Amino acid sequence: MIEQDLLIRIICMVLTTFVFVLFITPYIKKIAVHVGALDMPNARKIHKEPMPRLGGLGIFFGFLLGYMIFGTHSAIMNSILISSFIVVLAGAVDDIKPLKASVKFIAQLVAACIIVFYGNILLKDISAFGIYIDFGILSIPLTIFFILGCINCMNLIDGMDGLAAGISSIYFLTIGIIAVIQSKFGLDFVLTFVMLGSTLGFLVHNFNPASIFMGDSGSMFLGLIISVIALLGFKNVTMTSIIIPLLLLAIPILDTLFAILRRWLKGESLSKPDKFHIHHQLLKRNLSQRATVICIYIINLLFALASILYILKDRTLGYIVYTILFIIVALFVIKTNVVFENEVVKKKIKDKIFKKKEDHVEKKEQQKNEKVKEVGEKTKEKKKTATSKNKKSNKKKK
Repeated sequence: MIEQDLLIRIICMVLTTFVFVLFITPYIKKIAVHVGALDMPNARKIHKEPMPRLGGLGIFFGFLLGYMIFGTHSAIMNSILISSFIVVLAGAVDDIKPLKASVKFIAQLVAACIIVFYGNILLKDISAFGIYIDFGILSIPLTIFFILGCINCMNLIDGMDGLAAGISSIYFLTIGIIAVIQSKFGLDFVLTFVMLGSTLGFLVHNFNPASIFMGDSGSMFLGLIISVIALLGFKNVTMTSIIIPLLLLAIPILDTLFAILRRWLKGESLSKPDKFHIHHQLLKRNLSQRATVICIYIINLLFALASILYILKDRTLGYIVYTILFIIVALFVIKTNVVFENEVVKKKIKDKIFKKKEDHVEKKEQQKNEKVKEVGEKTKEKKKTATSKNKKSNKKKK
């Protein structure tokens, strides 16, 4: 059972940031409209009317308030604050006037480097299945790659009302529950519940029908904080501390991998936007925006449930749920165009099958003609031989 003092502390962290973000977001919406930070509709986007962005500022301000009330000063926390400010600033500028992808990437890289070199938050080694791996000098590029990966995963998944905020909320809630189960009350514990309240407060305004989008200022910030919380958990150097956060991000990670594979197969630029993401595929199945988002929430909650079951030592049940979920994902890939266009692939396969059949029939026909020709030639040869023999026989008679 959770102790009463701990429960009160958790409720205070979540409730304080929730209420703050809930009330500040409408004012941020007015600022977004005033400065022209609007997401204009186009053929690739789902919304039909201009929508204010900059909602990520509300989440960021909630995070700052939560840190000031419940956090403690440290070099690690300084690195998180500075890097957060950089990605939020770059995202906010992009929300007002789109930046080049290279400029945003530089901002993300600088933020990741601050976390690694100033905060000294590193994935140094892993211990799993009786094997110990020390990454040595590779720990720096691996950690930077992980942070950049999380930032861009959340950035890519932010394509529908409430999707990125909802997935993030599920992540924070699950990590928080696991932290309580394992009695871990460090910095990641505080960050988790402060961020849970902030994202839920924003989700009230962002769930379908949304009145404001979080924009890149929000999605990049969420990706950064998610990566930091996961990295702080890596300090246990066990496979569980690595796998669990990644499985909780299964949907955004898979969506990113599918996008990379899809564009590579088409020979397109990996940064080229398209309308084939997981949420787009569900919309094509005649699901509403709300139903699509809830469907993704359910899948994510099942991954979260499997993770909690696994942590509670009922690993067999956890493995069963994970297996079922990955089978569902595999069927989803086969049945939709999330990786490749099924109709095109089916046509190619069909054409190949028919071509093989035609080639087979043609070959048989050719073989038949060759046999007929061969038989004809043999018959001709026999007739010729018979005629020659008859001529010789007639000569002898004479």
